[in-house]
Amino acid sequence: MPRPTKTPFVLAKSDARRIWLRAQGLDRTAPFGDGPEATCAAVQHLGYVQIDTINVIERSHHHILYSRIPGYRRADLRQAQTVDKTVFEYWTHALSYIPTADMRFYVGAMKRHWQRRSVWFTSVTPADLRKVLRRIRTQGALTIRDIDDDVLVEKDHAWASRKPSKRALQLAFYRGLLTVSERKGMLKTYELMTRHFGWDRLPRAAPERDILNYLLDRALRSQGVVSLDSACYLDPRKPAMARLIESRMRRKELVPVELAGAGKLQHWVRPEMLDASVDGAGDLVHILSPFDPLITQRKRLHLFFDYEHRFEAYVPKEKRLFGYFALPVLVGDDIVALLDLKADREQQKLLLQRWTWLGKSSRRSHRKRIEEALHRFERFQLAR
Repeated sequence: MPRPTKTPFVLAKSDARRIWLRAQGLDRTAPFGDGPEATCAAVQHLGYVQIDTINVIERSHHHILYSRIPGYRRADLRQAQTVDKTVFEYWTHALSYIPTADMRFYVGAMKRHWQRRSVWFTSVTPADLRKVLRRIRTQGALTIRDIDDDVLVEKDHAWASRKPSKRALQLAFYRGLLTVSERKGMLKTYELMTRHFGWDRLPRAAPERDILNYLLDRALRSQGVVSLDSACYLDPRKPAMARLIESRMRRKELVPVELAGAGKLQHWVRPEMLDASVDGAGDLVHILSPFDPLITQRKRLHLFFDYEHRFEAYVPKEKRLFGYFALPVLVGDDIVALLDLKADREQQKLLLQRWTWLGKSSRRSHRKRIEEALHRFERFQLAR
């Protein structure tokens, strides 16, 4: 790729896609290696891996890691969270696994939750909070199923619990008093944060300037080509982030690039990315989760891939075009199909409910490779 001779440099979409796929680890077979160490390396590189409750197939966090680690095992994530303690759960734009080494960038958010109460937690009384903390402090880590002395209440939300203690546990989690020390499916074991990690206290909260640098560096590492929106996805720090990007441009640490179709939306890359030779992903096939980092930022996905993902899990059945949980299929550097899959765990089968081809993809040349990927995906889905 030639170096820019003027500003902004016009970056072809094909090159932008390849840079992003390289940054995501989706253009190579095993970019993070294998085994438990690969899981830690993948989370560290991506910055976070989103957790979601939908389990019509394997849940998103396992699926995202499998897409980058062919030999991934669910036990590897448990090893990282519960034994090695190299990852922890907290909120990014959604509940996610985050490298423990990045904890200090989230401590400020934990303390802000301590100072102001979300509407979701207004029903939690100080007594409720003291009760769950005292129980964990004296009796050890627990799940919500271990609490059997609550006076049950009516649900005020479909995702709520009749046990008041559940919301108290969640509030203590967001305040950094508790952490999820183990997860089995969606059943979480809560432990005192400091006791789980063997700390006397939480790490010192990073100053705001460091947090901004962290967010920008994370985006550059996992996206390659960044915009203000992609670096601050669902984050209110855009004005400050714009100033940071401007300062890095002045120091020639970032180069502005122009993408076809982006309009006034600006993008930047590190200068060395324009020197690097980034080959395409060849014929690699990835069946991606709708919560994969490549898919979640819908506007960015549409700009780079000319593909607009439609998430239909909450769409009435009669209005669905692609299926309840349609999965984008990436072949090389193109999204060519959508597969609506369901794991029948009792019959030990992966059910293909709908196959939708996209665009002008060569169906004959892609089908065989996608079917081979489906067989591998089935083995992962049904592995005990």
